[in-house]
Amino acid sequence: MKKIEIKNLVVSVDGEKILNGINLTVNNNEIHALMGPNGNGKSTLLATIMGHPSYTVEDGDILVDDVSVLEMSVDERSRLGIFYAMQSPVEIPGVLNLDFLKSIINAHRDEPIRLPELYSQINVNVKNLKIDDTMIRRYLNNGFSGGEKKKNEILQLNLLKPNLALIDEIDSGLDVDALSVVSEEINKRINDNFASIIVSHYDRFFNLVQPTHAHVIIKGKIVKSGDYHLVERINKEGYEWLLAELNLTTPVAKKQQSIIGGIGCAANKGNNGNNK
Repeated sequence: MKKIEIKNLVVSVDGEKILNGINLTVNNNEIHALMGPNGNGKSTLLATIMGHPSYTVEDGDILVDDVSVLEMSVDERSRLGIFYAMQSPVEIPGVLNLDFLKSIINAHRDEPIRLPELYSQINVNVKNLKIDDTMIRRYLNNGFSGGEKKKNEILQLNLLKPNLALIDEIDSGLDVDALSVVSEEINKRINDNFASIIVSHYDRFFNLVQPTHAHVIIKGKIVKSGDYHLVERINKEGYEWLLAELNLTTPVAKKQQSIIGGIGCAANKGNNGNNK
């Protein structure tokens, strides 16, 4: 994957438009910060790129290396190299985290991973992420703290090594030490075969994972783009200056669907539910 292009993307939920013509291009080795007041479409954009069935594409397209992914299911997009780290990872009692991790790895391979290789990869990441190794033998996210859930998302990212990571408020629920660990792991991934779109409200996170590009979404449209300096200004001055500059009223939060099932569910095949 060399680039992803979002062209004039219009998306609705239950007949209500959330995105109103998003245009965005992300190339390899770029980190894009996605900001904006709550309820204006940031998570909707990430979920739509991933193929969440609750979001209906009314118009526009999502292209990966000039090929549309709108008709691809979630698992097909995942195998293409797209990963979604969720804001609120789902608890799945009865499914061991270890079995889940093995399943998602095998869903991306022609031959099943050998157990020694699996354990070796997991052990390295458990150490780097400072995870209690008992977490691997517990049910997926069941009873996990907020920090443990977020670290488990990064564990999946490290095991799958995607080309494009969609990261939705991974910093929420993390203490200072955990934030440092998670940021360091994301930075390790940044190279010529990796790009990311990151949603966060906090410049402390973007200080640690510095974006090459920054965008503000208001009322379902990207109204301002820039670089890290835009992140700094939003942090210092909020959004009021931008609303005034664009002659916009304070945005009203729109309905947001819960994101059920993340990239880890790539092992489960299904229709993406998006209609053009």
